Amino acid sequence: MLDVAITNGLLVDGSGLPAFRGDLGIARGKIVSVGPAPVETKRTIDAAGRAVAPGFVDPHTLFDAQLCWDPEARPSLEHGVTSIVPGNCSLSLAPLRKDQRGRLSRMFRQIEEMPEAAFDDGIDWRWGESFEAWVEALAKNLAINVAPLVGHSSIRLFVMGEDAAGRAARTDEVRRMQDVLRGCLDAGAVGLSTSFIDIDENLRPVPSRYAHKSELAALCAVLGERGRMLQAVHEFFDTELTVARVDQLAELSLAHGIPTTFSPLFQNRAFPDMAERVLARVEEQWGRGARVWPQVQTRPIDISFTLAQRSLLFITMPSWYTVVSLATRAEKLAAFRDPELRRRLIAEATLPPELAAAAGRDWESTLVRKVAHERNRALEGRRLGEIAAERGKDPLEVMIELSVDEELETWFLRSRLGHCDDVAVGAMLAHPHVHVGAGDGGAHVASFATYGDTGYLFSRFVREAPALRLEAAVKKLTFDACSIWELPGRGLLRPGYAADVVVFDAERIDRGPEVEARDLPGAGIRWVRHAEGVEWVLVNGSIAWSAAHGYGDARAGAIVS
Repeated sequence: MLDVAITNGLLVDGSGLPAFRGDLGIARGKIVSVGPAPVETKRTIDAAGRAVAPGFVDPHTLFDAQLCWDPEARPSLEHGVTSIVPGNCSLSLAPLRKDQRGRLSRMFRQIEEMPEAAFDDGIDWRWGESFEAWVEALAKNLAINVAPLVGHSSIRLFVMGEDAAGRAARTDEVRRMQDVLRGCLDAGAVGLSTSFIDIDENLRPVPSRYAHKSELAALCAVLGERGRMLQAVHEFFDTELTVARVDQLAELSLAHGIPTTFSPLFQNRAFPDMAERVLARVEEQWGRGARVWPQVQTRPIDISFTLAQRSLLFITMPSWYTVVSLATRAEKLAAFRDPELRRRLIAEATLPPELAAAAGRDWESTLVRKVAHERNRALEGRRLGEIAAERGKDPLEVMIELSVDEELETWFLRSRLGHCDDVAVGAMLAHPHVHVGAGDGGAHVASFATYGDTGYLFSRFVREAPALRLEAAVKKLTFDACSIWELPGRGLLRPGYAADVVVFDAERIDRGPEVEARDLPGAGIRWVRHAEGVEWVLVNGSIAWSAAHGYGDARAGAIVS
């Protein structure tokens, strides 16, 4: 007898081959039949008029902390995602010594823009110090599959202590890091993540950036023993450095027989030739036999921000970043009220019009997203440039004045940062060596909604400005991802494969509107996107989410590697 039969669906099986009508039989967490389903079944899902596909894979998430209190990794399942890869950007919650928890917490919050309460209140550190113990604790309560990376910065911190963020490792320390990495891989890590760009809470390089190239090579030699992944965050603001990192990853791939991936790769105004040049070098290195996978997110980034907290928008403006990093709201208000400092801030943030948009400083088009007081309600949804023209002031001056008037509680919105040309993005996504990823799920919760990549892939690049067929888009998110990350037995609708399945309306699937949520422990506003057109999501044969009933009670997720 079947546990679940999905009948009358359009089976888009993950292979890239043409879809076909049929049924899917599921029992004991596995797909047992593809074709007419046996009559006897405990539950039937009628998928008439719907696509049935393998569950989607999200290869770049920062759900590490959230998984401790949210076993669904919301809103992943709503978007058809059944497997996630946390531990990116050189950071993982283990291995970690007890006295290093505060240090790692501060790094996580700085890099991934996580509220302090959401991070610290949500983690009980019940697993102790080892990666193995963390995996065991996590596996007891998962509604989604997790393929965890271990962080290079975390391993350095575990072995070297505070010296990890200050110097190259000694030979004996490198050997200890290799042993630690072996233990993590044995415990279920799917690879190592490193970073060439991130900074810690003191605005200093994270520990992985102090590693000599010989240290990274030694760790990659361990990855080579298992054929595991090296993930890197590169200098995505510089074309030449990105091309150089492609070459470095290619050499590591060739020397140690490992797959490598880097994120994010953008197509935007600031670097008009970056994507073309980087993909050309990727193709060249693949021609040599290297495996280098660029990760491209499907959606443009819309950043929400207030002047009450740090934001990615201010990271290249030192005076602004200093002010928004002040300890208290009173200190920030005093700084923004200072006429001389205000003049310096406006001068620092102002660029010629021909450079402003490319540098992310087009303040005229910035929207007033949400006001705190009724007296300012008429300003919601308006651009700073329009308001400034009416008042005869600079848009930045208007932004500061409005924020001060509302005790820094005003929210603003910058639209379409990152990707700016959907035609070019579609061509990137269709590239055979491009990996759909870099979504940052679980991070930047007060800045932008990190979810919606899967729906936007189908709505924009399959239906509206078609760059991929339905079958090719599903393959990117399923079998390709499972092959790249070497997750066996997943990513196809085949007998014997894990029953990770998504049922969706191919004509309606999309990312939903960005809305407020307040479901983080002790946190304020969080921006999320719920999905449209996804109707059923099964994880290892159990119903994890449905459009009609929401999240289920099933805890069928697993550590996969």
